[in-house]
Amino acid sequence: MTEPLVIAIDGPAAAGKGTLARRLADHYRLAYLDSGSLYRGVALTLLRQGGPAEEPAAVAAAKALHPEILTDPELRAEATGALASKVAAIPAVRAALLDWQRNFAAHPPADKKGAVLDGRDIGTVVLPGAKVKFFITASDEARAMRRFKELQAKAGGAIYATVLEDMRERDARDTARATAPMKPAEDAEIIDTSALDADQVFQRARDHIDRRIQT
Repeated sequence: MTEPLVIAIDGPAAAGKGTLARRLADHYRLAYLDSGSLYRGVALTLLRQGGPAEEPAAVAAAKALHPEILTDPELRAEATGALASKVAAIPAVRAALLDWQRNFAAHPPADKKGAVLDGRDIGTVVLPGAKVKFFITASDEARAMRRFKELQAKAGGAIYATVLEDMRERDARDTARATAPMKPAEDAEIIDTSALDADQVFQRARDHIDRRIQT
């Protein structure tokens, strides 16, 4: 059997990795998993339980995570995202979700011939043997402006300075945690999207993938 094509995409929030991952999955007909949605699912479970987001409860929620929650609209709420970043810093939670992600890549659903996973540690920890790896980044200011515009379009009332501060705090947690910190894999293709539009990023990624497939 042909080995599944696995593409690992990492990077901070609002850098464009999710948009790229979905487009690549569509183009190459691969399954797609936003690994951040797993941690958001755990966070949303904890928020709805109304209890403290302490390790035992978070680990229990991770072990009992059901795929249905990954399509819940509340997954994208700011409160869910903020708690997800804290939950993701708990080593036992990451361990509980590790097999979930690896099984998805090894056995893609719907008879797909591979998978695209995006997150913070896909290329470094979850799938270090992935054929193709990307680290998608952008300046703090560019990412904060993207998130600010997104929030304004949804409900208004967002303050750019607050969005920028929250994003920097989340980045600090993701890069400083002892377990699986966010960083580029040594063999990752790094793309800075600060001055690129989605089509330019997609084309650069496609060119890199096509070269990797031929080797």
